[in-house]
Amino acid sequence: MIHIKNITKSFGSFFALRGIDWEIHPGEFWIVVGPNGAGKTTLLKIIATLSTPSDGSISFGDSGLKDKIATRRKIGFIGHQSFLYPNLTAEENLKFYARMYRLANADDRIHHQLARVDLWDRKDDLVRNFSRGMQQRLTIARALLSGPEIVLLDEPFSGLDQQGIDLFNNLLKSLISPHRIIIMITHNLALGWELATHYAMMSRGKIVEKQKCKAISLEEFKNRYRELTAEGEA
Repeated sequence: MIHIKNITKSFGSFFALRGIDWEIHPGEFWIVVGPNGAGKTTLLKIIATLSTPSDGSISFGDSGLKDKIATRRKIGFIGHQSFLYPNLTAEENLKFYARMYRLANADDRIHHQLARVDLWDRKDDLVRNFSRGMQQRLTIARALLSGPEIVLLDEPFSGLDQQGIDLFNNLLKSLISPHRIIIMITHNLALGWELATHYAMMSRGKIVEKQKCKAISLEEFKNRYRELTAEGEA
């Protein structure tokens, strides 16, 4: 479980997050929506332990963040930055992260993930020669390398061609598990609504609505989005 209590995040006098309270349980797949500047990415980075809140707390299960390596091993994060090394090959990138997270059976894990994202045949190619879509697929492989219990996705379809979108949709389906938490920020609701169990709607640094997806129709959701964020469709 992820337990977020009264988190705020400020940059000088600007508050990106304002008192976020949120409990997320294993087996839940959340989509997070809201206009640009609502605080979605800031919140996801805090959950990923890549940023710290200005106030409030976050805990994972019964533990806090005493061992960040152990915590980060449980988290797969796909964000706007790939965290890939362009002068290393695809396989070398994954080997680097396997060593950093002290993963057992690293070679088997790397082979499996490269095959999942259809990059095994390109494992010896330098990442700097990859297309944007190929880099995104390798980023997905990196994020899933440790078999994470928590998968965090910030606009994961960005940069993917149709083949990549189809591949990633199938990956998402395979990740759904009673023992895993998935949280995805997306502006393309059609690519997440059918798989998600819950949604969180953000505006001006706050979560303005949280609900199970099955409790509301897609059309009702769009109307709520316009009402609560004073924006167009998500």
